[in-house]
Amino acid sequence: MSAKSQPPMVKKIEGLAREVQKKAVERELPRMDFPIRALLNVEYDEKRGFFQIGDRVKTRTLSFNTVKTFAQTLRMVSESKKLILTDDIASKREVYYVAKGWGAAKFDEQTESDTVMDDVEAFFGVNREQLRFMPEEKGGEVMGQLVIIDQNPSTGKDIAIDCMKFGTGAYSIPTTVEHLRFRTKAKFVLVVETAGAFQRLVKHNFAETANCIIISMGGVPTRACRRFIRRLSDEIKIPVYAFTDGDPYGYMNIYRTLKVGSGNAAHINEFFCVPKARFLGVTPEDITKYDLDTHPLKDVDIKRAKDALKNDPFVLRHKPWQKALEKMIKMGVRVEQQAFAKHGYNFVLETYLPEKLANTKAFLP
Repeated sequence: MSAKSQPPMVKKIEGLAREVQKKAVERELPRMDFPIRALLNVEYDEKRGFFQIGDRVKTRTLSFNTVKTFAQTLRMVSESKKLILTDDIASKREVYYVAKGWGAAKFDEQTESDTVMDDVEAFFGVNREQLRFMPEEKGGEVMGQLVIIDQNPSTGKDIAIDCMKFGTGAYSIPTTVEHLRFRTKAKFVLVVETAGAFQRLVKHNFAETANCIIISMGGVPTRACRRFIRRLSDEIKIPVYAFTDGDPYGYMNIYRTLKVGSGNAAHINEFFCVPKARFLGVTPEDITKYDLDTHPLKDVDIKRAKDALKNDPFVLRHKPWQKALEKMIKMGVRVEQQAFAKHGYNFVLETYLPEKLANTKAFLP
């Protein structure tokens, strides 16, 4: 393959290799600068709608104390190049086992391998899928008024998948979603935190009743799930409403990550967050309005809420979220999606959601 026909990512990798070689030949210490992936190094631009990585970096220099990590980093980059040139992919777990053959540069635990992989991703300013490293986790589940156009991997021919025709099941979002195309006349996307809430909506065909698309996040949404929702938001211009438990984790770890991203992934938030998403509930006001049973806030909940009020750029920019967190701390309680069942198993789909959807302007940002 000629240099001109090489994939752009391969050119970047070879550019790094040449720079390291040049420094070594000149008897200088090769170095790599990695963006610091943390909330303390992000900026929130409300117009752009997501956390952006700041200017702070950590430097990895080839020295006696860092030779193993430096070697692991270069081997990880080399592995990416092989996958790109052979048009292949590898899961994070597979890469960890491949690295068992790297001799002194092998990893002792997968957490070490994952960290180096994330560093490489941040170094090049791309997502790991472009490096051909794939996560193991599922992308989420989809049910509703949506036809997905996928491709047969053997023939390349289009396959139309109707998300209303899975019976009591659902379509599973694949780990890569860039090739998918969509057809829908749905009015909105409803993303829900828990599998239990999702299954109840599926069981009673809420997607048809409300003319919507329902997506189960299964906790903190995976990157594939967020990218899938982002593409629906951008390409179909459809509203996205989030329905999570009423606790600091549901607010800051699940919804905030969906909407503006995270500090750890700030270098790729532009692609994996959904800036136009709005928060449907469960809110502190819902606890009182619907007389919901609650649980006391744990110490970790209070700490998470107070940290968000003090340090989170998203919360600091939005007064309604500050008020919601302050009210939750004052009330001292948290609430689960399933708490609506005290009024009847189907109260959430027959009463709560219709009432909420009738006034979307009141949703938290």
